[in-house]
Amino acid sequence: MIQSVLTREELVREYERTHPRSLELHRRAARLFGADGATHVARVMDPFRPYVTHAQGSKKWDVDGHEYIDFVMGHGALILGHGHPRILKACQEQLANGVHYGENHELEVRWGELIQQMMPIAERIEFCASGQEANMMAMRLARVATGRKKVLRFVENFHGWADEVTLNTAGAVAPAVDVIPMNDLAVVEKALATREYAVVFAEGGGAHMAGQIPWNRSFIRALPELARKYGTLCLIDEVVTGFRESRGGWQEVVGAKPDLSTLGKCVGGGLGVGAVIGRADLFASLGTKAPAGTRITHSGTWNANPLTSASGVAACELYLDGAPQKKAVEMGAYLREAGNQVLRDRKVGGLLYGRTIIHVYFGPFDFQPDNEYTPPAADVSKIVGSKETGALKNLLGFHLLHRGVATMSGRFFVMSAAHSKQDVDRTIEAFAESLDNMIAEGVLPQT
Repeated sequence: MIQSVLTREELVREYERTHPRSLELHRRAARLFGADGATHVARVMDPFRPYVTHAQGSKKWDVDGHEYIDFVMGHGALILGHGHPRILKACQEQLANGVHYGENHELEVRWGELIQQMMPIAERIEFCASGQEANMMAMRLARVATGRKKVLRFVENFHGWADEVTLNTAGAVAPAVDVIPMNDLAVVEKALATREYAVVFAEGGGAHMAGQIPWNRSFIRALPELARKYGTLCLIDEVVTGFRESRGGWQEVVGAKPDLSTLGKCVGGGLGVGAVIGRADLFASLGTKAPAGTRITHSGTWNANPLTSASGVAACELYLDGAPQKKAVEMGAYLREAGNQVLRDRKVGGLLYGRTIIHVYFGPFDFQPDNEYTPPAADVSKIVGSKETGALKNLLGFHLLHRGVATMSGRFFVMSAAHSKQDVDRTIEAFAESLDNMIAEGVLPQT
């Protein structure tokens, strides 16, 4: 048990007292950046997240000298951990050779070949600057290939912040997009039977960072063929999941074969990147021989620039034998099982689930999950939770941060090959202390 109980107000005061330089930087940032002083919505925290100076392996350090076990891992991009020596060497050598030639180069070819070797659907590849750009390019390719304009998406699935892929509809204009429930083949078929849709999008693993709301695996295996039956292309968005659990992506894990996929995060080894991969015929519109009125011209200053390509090549070479993915899965299982024992011991209605991204669930159990990637409820609203549930996760994340464990506001733990058993043991200790404090404060109910 913890020695003393801190209310949230006391925790804020103690956090501000022990993070004075981060507090000052936050005050400066608040005069610059619109999102409460942050440059990414996930980095918004009340009162503020720490300002980091450097990172290595599974750890990072802030301007006030605090060390954190990192379970943010570059928003999921760093399956290899921070500062992997092969990535560092490749980037350092390329910095000396040049960061941008404005020309074709050998590294982009090698990078593409590695992706093609690991993901069989990658008959053709188109690089861009981010996963969201890859999704936008995939839509354009699908519209030209099918002659259709409409896009079919699933509730809560995230594919970026642009109008046609955003979850937040404020300010968005997307009349050509329809959103339907997950995991219901009858609903999908009814929509596809209209023969209006160019492409149906599905987020790899499930909605929200590889599966807070997971896919029924028989559903996702059936989706590509069902889409083809009605002339619609199927895209699995592997921006988060690509190379995370398997060298062949999440689609290899579940045995699905889409027409298109999008990649990001891990494929660049930590540098910003996006890529569309898929059937060769779907990329014909990018070529100079495309019929008049069907050619897509794809510009982009940062497409496969040499520095990112060098990092991507080094990372993909490390993914080939599957060892980093295996280690991340093992550490995820260790964290998940130990954390769930902590929850059971404290009679807290909650669950950790997932494989290399471990999601946090607070709420009642509708059933006992029979696998590692399923939450104890099927209703999307229960899984996502209420405003109160979100506040509990935020408070958990704040307590963990105060104890040297960095997460994305207590919502999930991103695993990497750099995490050790010792890291997980320290994290579980912090997790237990955080829950004890929340129980003693009276904000976390016990069943």
